[in-house]
Amino acid sequence: MDTVLPDSSPAHSAPIQPVSFAEAFRFWLKLGFISFGGPAGQIAIMHTELVERRRWISEKRFLHALNYCMLLPGPEAQQLATYIGWLMHRTWGGIVAGALFVLPSLFILIALSWIYMAYGNVPAVAGIFYGIKPAVTALVLHAAHRIGTRALKNWWMWGIAGAAFVAIFAFDTPFPAIVIGAALIGHLGARRAPGVFALGGGHGGANQGYGPALIDDDTPTPAHARFTRGRLAKVLAAGLGLWALAVGVLVATQGWQSALAQMGWFFTKAALLTFGGAYAVLPYVYQGAVEHYHWLNGTQMIDGLALGETTPGPLIMVVAFVGFVGGWLQQVAGPGALFIGGALAATVVTFFTFLPSFVFILAGGPLIEATHGKLGFTAPLSAVTAAVVGVILNLALFFAYHVLWPQGFGGRFDALSALIAVAAAVALFRFKVGVMPLLGACAAVGLLATLVPGLR
Repeated sequence: MDTVLPDSSPAHSAPIQPVSFAEAFRFWLKLGFISFGGPAGQIAIMHTELVERRRWISEKRFLHALNYCMLLPGPEAQQLATYIGWLMHRTWGGIVAGALFVLPSLFILIALSWIYMAYGNVPAVAGIFYGIKPAVTALVLHAAHRIGTRALKNWWMWGIAGAAFVAIFAFDTPFPAIVIGAALIGHLGARRAPGVFALGGGHGGANQGYGPALIDDDTPTPAHARFTRGRLAKVLAAGLGLWALAVGVLVATQGWQSALAQMGWFFTKAALLTFGGAYAVLPYVYQGAVEHYHWLNGTQMIDGLALGETTPGPLIMVVAFVGFVGGWLQQVAGPGALFIGGALAATVVTFFTFLPSFVFILAGGPLIEATHGKLGFTAPLSAVTAAVVGVILNLALFFAYHVLWPQGFGGRFDALSALIAVAAAVALFRFKVGVMPLLGACAAVGLLATLVPGLR
């Protein structure tokens, strides 16, 4: 398997060793288990690991790929991992990076969904979730700060971020409209004030004090990442072929009106509507899964969202819970195999939800690689990044509201959750505590508070 070699420029005083496919595999597997905090937290983790610590990719190339992923329907953090994996180790590198970002979450959610359906309320699990939710709020806020300090480099960018926050917070503006508006501002602004929207020059890693990167700003695009019509046609044909094969197998074995076939069709449509992350598509999933198909009820949907928020992987993985509960209740594998039916449905739903993301990256990646360094393309994406800072801040406030006032503003204020959130924020901002130690400590506090009477 080919690896990307570091640029041999004399300016690079500390060349980075090539990364083998096995080493990358181990990292993507680790990332799948530690990718808490929703897209903002996951992107922050990848930035810390890949840009700052390992220096596999420069910050400019990282943000360039991220901006493209933010324009796509689907989970941008998973797509970013797929993009970087593909850039480093070709098609299989992208497939492995993207799949390992999802699979740990799928297995964990299947296990938790089984506990949920088989045993009902589990105090220990509820306690762990109670402690993790405030930590997730702090992680999202920290991610907004990290990305903002890099993206908001002038008052124009601050203005775009502020406008995006007001638009989504006060007017409930759809995320796609915010993205389109920011991109339009960047496109027009680049013509009148190109310096405002330029990403900057020089070596990305060195320029930020991280040192030279394996894939640096001026590292040539590898041969496999260059655009050809033939490669584009092959990727599109493979993606459509896999989708048609999966649908064909479900229809042939279950029938078109079966729960599994309908799940495949419904979540294919949902995957193409997930602009702006999971929260943007949740109303659509709720309408379809709860009100139309009756795969689960409203209370179960809310519980599934709590599971999705507190497990690694994309938040849209809540669809795996929806699939599991639907497969269990619909008895898709028979009344004597409820777990198998639930696990099968969760796997089917996950496949149809994420297949388009792989196609978008493997098909569109070469086009995006041809544009890095070109202001006409990067200016709109720089503006989109600034807007997303405002959207992430709104997400942090959304989490804080639901964590601190679980029954709404009319209910009681959860002082212990507030204390956990403040402590987690201090640990992140002041002491630079890692994600896993932070989540582990908060989970332990939540478990203790739940199991010991009088602490909550």
